[in-house]
Amino acid sequence: MHDIVVFGATGFVGRLVAEYLDKTDADIALAGRSRAKLEALGIDRPLIVADADDPAELACSARVVCTTVGPYRKGGMKLVDACVEAGTAYCDLTGEILFAHEAVTRHAAARASGARIVLSCGFDSIPSDLGTFLLHEAAGELGKTTFVLKSMRGGFSGGTLASMTGQVDEMRSDVSTRDVIFDPTALGGSDRSRDFRAVKRDDEHGWIGPFVMATYNTRIVRRSAELLGYGPDLAYREVSAYSNPAVAYGFTAALGLLAGGLAFPPTRWALDRVLPSPGDGPSEKARANGHFKVQVHGGGHVATVAAQGDPGYAATAVMMGESALCLARTEGEGGVLTPASAMGAALVDRLRRAGMTLDVKSFT
Repeated sequence: MHDIVVFGATGFVGRLVAEYLDKTDADIALAGRSRAKLEALGIDRPLIVADADDPAELACSARVVCTTVGPYRKGGMKLVDACVEAGTAYCDLTGEILFAHEAVTRHAAARASGARIVLSCGFDSIPSDLGTFLLHEAAGELGKTTFVLKSMRGGFSGGTLASMTGQVDEMRSDVSTRDVIFDPTALGGSDRSRDFRAVKRDDEHGWIGPFVMATYNTRIVRRSAELLGYGPDLAYREVSAYSNPAVAYGFTAALGLLAGGLAFPPTRWALDRVLPSPGDGPSEKARANGHFKVQVHGGGHVATVAAQGDPGYAATAVMMGESALCLARTEGEGGVLTPASAMGAALVDRLRRAGMTLDVKSFT
């Protein structure tokens, strides 16, 4: 049995994760639907031909299944179920609330089998989740807590876009899904803070506006809050910081236009032809020149999570790779978990050694 199998290794992000793990001493295997494409990667590791529709053998091939095959809502639940049945650890890059909501219904079965099913181990949602985890470790029970995206440079992920369009399509075809998507506690927790949708001048953070992934990341943090006990008074929100009101209003308007365009068939047709597709990605130089920095404020403390590298590609490959390694080299209780609740301080330490900034300071 291998330590880790990377499923989706021939995709853009999957290849980056495979290349990252290939530099380690872990026993890894690469899996995908096409042997020819796996061989074309040129990575000298065992190859496994596997299909998302029949993942039972894949789930038994390694201690950890690390999957980059999305959109996860479309066909990823069969792999979750196979890992739960086999007691195999699992990590993914999902940012899809409907998929995560369905996965959470497997929590009791995963606890019984010992399978650690860990959702969202990339830019969605490790900075949010571990930043809040660090804050809780330092300050204890949390009250008002605000994630602030301070800076970011990187390309828009085709995989993330595919997940967004899939969610839009489901909302159009089944209006009941909106109840899940817009439920602040869809993945657990008791904090029912609404997603921040305005542009305003904040006394503490300056000009702020909506953060594009807040609707998903906040749900992951609230699941961690339920599993780790952040306290009954947690009120968590995510925002983006801007240098001036013109940038804040302009970016927020662009987000609204994108969401509206994806929901309106004529503009959707045009957007599908110009926006990046799954499997597309920036050049190596562009990936290296990217970066992000976020801060999580609360309880008289501020936690900072930052990394060099395009958030959705280079930095995500590090976060996903280190998550898979952490799962392979640690033990823990099963369940449908978050990065913080599954790995916590062990993952923080690994990411620090990999060059990321994760720290917390007191201002009391």
